[in-house]
Amino acid sequence: MKIAFLAPAGAMHRHGGSFGRSLHYAPLTLTTLAALVPEELCRGLAIYDETAGSIPLDLEADLVCITCITGTAPRCYAYADHFRRQGKTVVLGGVHPTLMPEEAALHADAVVTGFAEESFPRLLRDYAAGRLGRLYSQQPGYTIAGRPVPRRDLLDKRRYITMNTVEAVRGCSLPCSFCAYPAAFGRTLYKRPVREVAAEIEALPGREVLFPDVNLIADRAYALELFRELAPLKKSWFGLVTSAVGIDRELVETFEKSGCRGLLVGFESVHQSSQKDLHKGVNQVEDYGELMKVLHGAGILVQGCFAFGSDEEDASVFERTVEMAVRTKIDLPRYSILTPFPKTELHARLEAQGRILKRDWALYDVEHCVFAPARMTPEELEAGTEWAWRETYRTANIWKRLSPFRLSPHIAWPVNLGYKGYADKFVRFTPEVMTDNSDIKDNRDNKDNKDNKEVAP
Repeated sequence: MKIAFLAPAGAMHRHGGSFGRSLHYAPLTLTTLAALVPEELCRGLAIYDETAGSIPLDLEADLVCITCITGTAPRCYAYADHFRRQGKTVVLGGVHPTLMPEEAALHADAVVTGFAEESFPRLLRDYAAGRLGRLYSQQPGYTIAGRPVPRRDLLDKRRYITMNTVEAVRGCSLPCSFCAYPAAFGRTLYKRPVREVAAEIEALPGREVLFPDVNLIADRAYALELFRELAPLKKSWFGLVTSAVGIDRELVETFEKSGCRGLLVGFESVHQSSQKDLHKGVNQVEDYGELMKVLHGAGILVQGCFAFGSDEEDASVFERTVEMAVRTKIDLPRYSILTPFPKTELHARLEAQGRILKRDWALYDVEHCVFAPARMTPEELEAGTEWAWRETYRTANIWKRLSPFRLSPHIAWPVNLGYKGYADKFVRFTPEVMTDNSDIKDNRDNKDNKDNKEVAP
């Protein structure tokens, strides 16, 4: 059985778009799915990640498995329809099919909802036996313990800043109104055994490790145990946390001793009232400056994420946010537009108020406005977001934020320059560009197949 795993990407994040290699790390979804293929069915596997290379339209595969988020749904459906017309069997899974299984089913032979460690091997065996079902769902008693090591060998390592992505914790218990994760997967927290995570990391080449988990400190006791276990390995690691890390000195000290070099923190807004609106009460805006001092004092770089457009914000929010980011020396600010993903609390509220303006999922990429803001126009929200990107990544402001350059300059400078390129190209990605999938045609001459690596075990 030949299986092709696909991760389509929106125009902004696609290979050749605005994200360069310095902003791409090796994905875990497709490499994990590939590792779950039963040995008796593992005859030829290939991964095509569209952030790193092209997806050929003449795939040699019996089964095409596509992972789909909301912003890529139209493109995923276009690929799915294309390959089904060729007679291939198509499976859709991921966040968006989990949120909208009936919609996804219109474009697939089978849909996988929830997490797939148990259901995907079952689907493959059913397919091999000629009894493929239409829907495969996560079963009770689910766990991420004991899963196989991701098939990183199926990726082209030249396309990513790091191949060493590792999962420790899956899930988050916070009630953020805008987050699609709990809407799709619930708020249960799943943890891999600490020794299992440490063994995987110990076997990885190189010193740097990235945890893409949505909240590494969702279980404080687990986080302390994990990073105390990792300390002797002398690795440098990066991960995602909430701002609560700043008031926990024991946690910060443990992170520092275990080799933490960078954390992504969801600051969301410079307005405290917006935190309440977004159900992000863990954030205390008045403490952001002190948080930055604490983390920088521990040698930790900070990627600070902000989401513009809450009902508490007017057009002054952009200048206030950039000023704060520069003044507090946030190493890598990142801006997005609040987006009402389907089935979230935010979507339900805006829908009830008649404020959702656009329903093309391709524009749900967190950089385009799809709803009517309360205190500015959609055009002001988009223009202000674009201005914030450009202003923050002006060379002068990069120097101000990163000086005195004592924190991992070999990391901070490349990613800042990567985001500067992203900011400079921002205006190119209009709604027309984002929604255009005309390149997916049966007669397309795909000359970029060499960008993807196929491995036949």
